[in-house]
Amino acid sequence: MMTLLNIAPSSAQTLISRGLRACLIGAVGAGLLWTGFASQAAAQSAFDDPGRNVTSKGGVIGDLTPVQPNVDTGQISLGSTAQVVVLFRNDSGRPLQTGAINLYPSSSVSASVAINECQGSSPEDMLPPGAVCAIGLSVKGLQAGRFRVEMLMRHSGTTRLVTATVVGDVQANDDDTDVFRSDIEAIPTELDFEDVDTSQPVVKPVVFRNITSEAIDVEAIYVEAADQSGISFRTDCAKLGPGQACIVSLIWSPILRGQVSGVLVVEHSGPTSVASVPILGEFDPEDLEQAKPFPEAIPGKGLLVSSQEEINFETGVSTSSAMTVSLVNAGDVALTLNEIRLSNTDTGLSISKNGCATGMMLEPVQACPLTVVWNPVREGAILDDIQIAHDGARGILVLPVRGTASGIVSKDNQAVRLSETVVTSSSGESRQEIIVRDNDIDPATVLDGFAVTSHSPKRAIITGPGGSRIVFNGEEVVIGGFLWNVNIRSSGVEFQSGDEKVLLLFDRALSSNSVNVGSGRSSSSTTSSSTSAPSTSTTPTQ
Repeated sequence: MMTLLNIAPSSAQTLISRGLRACLIGAVGAGLLWTGFASQAAAQSAFDDPGRNVTSKGGVIGDLTPVQPNVDTGQISLGSTAQVVVLFRNDSGRPLQTGAINLYPSSSVSASVAINECQGSSPEDMLPPGAVCAIGLSVKGLQAGRFRVEMLMRHSGTTRLVTATVVGDVQANDDDTDVFRSDIEAIPTELDFEDVDTSQPVVKPVVFRNITSEAIDVEAIYVEAADQSGISFRTDCAKLGPGQACIVSLIWSPILRGQVSGVLVVEHSGPTSVASVPILGEFDPEDLEQAKPFPEAIPGKGLLVSSQEEINFETGVSTSSAMTVSLVNAGDVALTLNEIRLSNTDTGLSISKNGCATGMMLEPVQACPLTVVWNPVREGAILDDIQIAHDGARGILVLPVRGTASGIVSKDNQAVRLSETVVTSSSGESRQEIIVRDNDIDPATVLDGFAVTSHSPKRAIITGPGGSRIVFNGEEVVIGGFLWNVNIRSSGVEFQSGDEKVLLLFDRALSSNSVNVGSGRSSSSTTSSSTSAPSTSTTPTQ
């Protein structure tokens, strides 16, 4: 110090100036060195989390950090949904505001944000310093295997972004390794109508259930199948809340023989966007068989059956014969007999008017007798049927009538019953005779088998079961037990009994054209034959 004091002023000033320059250079060098270290410390990888910048004291320069950057959920069953919670902490010294959250899941899962507590009740809510908030994720397993979900959340801190990772495994059975699960679960997963042997429509349901934690809108439902598949559906599925289900009714009305296939498709607003159910079936109708005489009972319909499947007079019939069968309503509702008629009116068959009749109503288990009378008009076998129309199941009952005649039955010589009435007049009493007829027999049927073989203005020759006979214009004759008034017309011979009129046409070709008209009813039939055949016709009462 003493030495320095003795130095000349100018020399001392120079020395001090040099020392200050050295200190300044050292300070600048040290500053540059510290800047280099600071730049090196501040450098980071582009793949690192922006919120991982730390100070020398261990504090975070960023703002919002995940409490656990990698969350392992373990195993998730295929088709099920797991709820995963990711925590975030505000490590800055000021309140932060969180923003949008983006999820990037693997293809084997679907992920959605179920709850966001970091945002608060409104977007303006701030997260206080040091506070921890939770983000709830719904992760659903779609395919078996390892999965990874990256979550990216924006905030108002310095780094602006923070990330977290959710990993795990989707567990499945050996049979479900290649199965894809939608957000809407289908029960059953495959609809099989199996083998159908009738064309009656088959209805089966498919239940769709929302297995996510959010509501899903059903946007469209349709069936992808061929035009001739016969598959249709009915549904009211519109919106499904969490766990809610709805039904789609599939209706298959088989049209073509063979296998049918299709797909029921449901488009929805869930992450997977679509759900589908395969449809299978095979139509193999039974071979057609001859219809049974009596159909099966049908609920809500009357069923007309007979005590016999056919009316068989057997062989060797040479006299007037009759058979009676019972017609029974075996259904569960009443039925009405609309009409009872014979297929052929030229065989000598007639139906008694007592018993079953047109317009009769039969209650369940009620019966009526049907009597068939046969007066053979020629030898040989008959093939005829009785047709009974009704309003029950199938609508008509047909009873075959069979038999073989060995002789001809003629009623021309049958006695006629007469009755007399006393009519009082101004001049005194007078007696009037009337003919008592059998009301059970249709007068037109007794002339079955008769034909006009010769014709003139005043007389004609007719041939019937009893042989040939001459009839004259204006006379009375007994044929078949009925008293007839004869009127020879240009077209044939007209027979009148009471209100009934029957016209036997004369045709040189011996073809028969018959028109039967009685009082209050009408019927018609036409028959042609190369041999001699009877011809009857009835005209309205004049």
